[in-house]
Amino acid sequence: MKIGVCGTGRMGSSIAQRLMAVGHEVNVWNRDAAKTKPLTGAGAKLFASPAELLDGCDAVVVMLLNDAATEAVYRGPNGILKGKLAGKLLIDMSTVRPDTMSSIGTAAAVQGAAFVECPVGGSTAPAKEGKLFGLAGGAKADVARAMPILEQLCRRIEHVGELGSGATMKLAINLPLLVYWQALGEALTICGPLNLPADRLIDILSDTAGTPTAMKGRGADIARVLGGQPLGETAFAVSAAKKDLATAIAFGQSIHTELPVTASALACFEAAEAAGLGDADATAVPVHWTRRNKNRGTI
Repeated sequence: MKIGVCGTGRMGSSIAQRLMAVGHEVNVWNRDAAKTKPLTGAGAKLFASPAELLDGCDAVVVMLLNDAATEAVYRGPNGILKGKLAGKLLIDMSTVRPDTMSSIGTAAAVQGAAFVECPVGGSTAPAKEGKLFGLAGGAKADVARAMPILEQLCRRIEHVGELGSGATMKLAINLPLLVYWQALGEALTICGPLNLPADRLIDILSDTAGTPTAMKGRGADIARVLGGQPLGETAFAVSAAKKDLATAIAFGQSIHTELPVTASALACFEAAEAAGLGDADATAVPVHWTRRNKNRGTI
């Protein structure tokens, strides 16, 4: 199948690699064409605009950074909604506000496209292996049509409702993990007077009921950085995590719900970004918090 990937940042590129690995003919578009070079070097075809990408493919997978990028790529000149949508399949895997997903999906459907939202849990490594967790929203028939592609990208797919439902669920699953990274930094801070090695602290904290599954894969990385090693490869950037927290707060306000813990975590992620860690992995947040307090002489 000819599948387009619209947006080739870290996750979009990883998804494109997976689609190529399972035998699809992959075409790509990105605002910064330089970011498509690893994919075009591996055989993907570069298109000049989102509308042209849509016209040249049977289906398009969209993975964009935020609501502003989504609005621009869909509604802008030569955007997706300017393409020949009739009969096409659109699968949007971006993490954006539910109302944004519902609005663009409805606009695409009016023009004859099958539109499915499917934001995903997981980072770049699971994306390359087809082991993401898909949270689909949309009409049953459209989701069924998208399933053959989604099953090649995801280890599990949950159809949670109509358009906007997937985005809501994605914001919900991100919150506990992102709040945890800040909570871990605070836990490490109060352990400072113990003067225990970082790897031992992480090992103890990892073997407790409050630790998320993500610590199984990232705990050792955090311990190494705390021990003085450089930051490793970014799977989910601090700036992207900050955006998700801010999006969740904005959505909460729209449904008259307060998210005070999320708001506090957002301020800490903003501080980490301001300290130059925007492109670092989100696991840099607990390290930053621990070092910041150590430098202030609190531990």
